[in-house]
Amino acid sequence: MGRSAGMFEALEGGGAAVTLDEIEISILRSLAVQLLELIGPGAPEPDEDADPLAVLFAEGNEGPTERPSDPALIRLFPDAYGGPGPEDRKVDPQELAARSAEFRRFTENDLRSHKREDALAVVRSLDALTPGGDGAALLELTGELPLRWLGALNDLRLTIAARLDITEDDESAMLFRLPDDDPRKPMVMAYLWLGGLQETLIETL
Repeated sequence: MGRSAGMFEALEGGGAAVTLDEIEISILRSLAVQLLELIGPGAPEPDEDADPLAVLFAEGNEGPTERPSDPALIRLFPDAYGGPGPEDRKVDPQELAARSAEFRRFTENDLRSHKREDALAVVRSLDALTPGGDGAALLELTGELPLRWLGALNDLRLTIAARLDITEDDESAMLFRLPDDDPRKPMVMAYLWLGGLQETLIETL
């Protein structure tokens, strides 16, 4: 198909394209579906005639205030306050927790909806592919799809990183020293592969 397998390349006129084989399509789709299940439902669809502010502050539209217990969800929906910044360190921890809960209450449902749309865009894009006789298919992303895919790829990597307990500090050391018989090896390989897709997609934008 004239393109490097497994790497996004720029399309003339904008957008990106990548050649995927059947196994890669299956893995990507499976990961995106699992991400959808993890994220769960987002905010309900608003009435087109409703006042946006009224919708935002409607009791039924309020999101959770508690920090999620799943490490992967914590990566996807981190606290807005209480980070390593100097300003946060000056504030009482209980006050930071209250601020984070209030922020989460009014933003998490919308964030979930956005992440669901990104993951759904991946599933729909893959479902529309028709592999050729060699089992490979050319995926072309135009319009808003490259950004949708970037968001989903990032969320997938955050989720896998949480499952593997990967942090920025120990990422490289941990990733490249696992023996082949380590049960985490397939997830590590998926993490690295998704990183390559993400990096080359960014380069096309």
